[in-house]
Amino acid sequence: MALFTTLYSGSSGNCALVRSGQQYLLVDMGKSCRTTLSALKSLELPVSDCAGILITHEHSDHVSGLDTFLKKYPLPVYGCADTLDMLESRGTLPPAVERTAIDGQTVEIGGFTVTCFPTSHDVPCCGYRIRTPDGSVMALATDLGVLTGVVIDNLSGCDLVALEANYDAFSLHGGPYPYYLKVRIASDRGHLDNKACAAEILELIQDGCKKFALCHLSQTNNSPELALTTVYNVLLAAGIQPGRDVLIQAQERNEVSPYIEF
Repeated sequence: MALFTTLYSGSSGNCALVRSGQQYLLVDMGKSCRTTLSALKSLELPVSDCAGILITHEHSDHVSGLDTFLKKYPLPVYGCADTLDMLESRGTLPPAVERTAIDGQTVEIGGFTVTCFPTSHDVPCCGYRIRTPDGSVMALATDLGVLTGVVIDNLSGCDLVALEANYDAFSLHGGPYPYYLKVRIASDRGHLDNKACAAEILELIQDGCKKFALCHLSQTNNSPELALTTVYNVLLAAGIQPGRDVLIQAQERNEVSPYIEF
């Protein structure tokens, strides 16, 4: 049995957790060390059981709590080389911390087998495909403007997929953001909208996946209700009943989401 959750997920901060038994991996740490430790405590997970921290990219909503956390708990950190170099230049990675660049590689981290794959964003960015010690497989891809062939290949054949549903297109274009920011978000190097997320989920269901977590929802340009409605409508039109045939969960912005077993 393996478990997935997010300690928090949204434009204001992201941290995901993949667990098998008591051992777990963290993906990103975009809120304070205190917030992250409090979330781990609520799950009764000591830091000593964490095998490592995977970093998707350098933006603050993914790494803002990392420096303080690593000063207290110097766990090994993994990510693409450009991201690790940038974090090192900023002083985010203390000298005592082991850091490993795994661009496009598959590596063993504790009992987990982790594959790093590139995603299309406006800075070097990656997603992760993770096989747990019991053989379950999940993948996480957030902060991507378009689903490339490499991304789709790494999402395929999983037991669970955590995928970005960042914005509703109508809310974004009719909302308060300045024009340049709207263009950036909607570009191929920005974020994934609800419709693109829903279309990919439909493809993945047909490939055999039955469990999905909707991640990185924008507070301004989306809501859990909008994201879920968009996905549900696409699935219902294809004759798939959410809640019966598949599990779709929108992750909580400021608190730990319910575990998904996979």
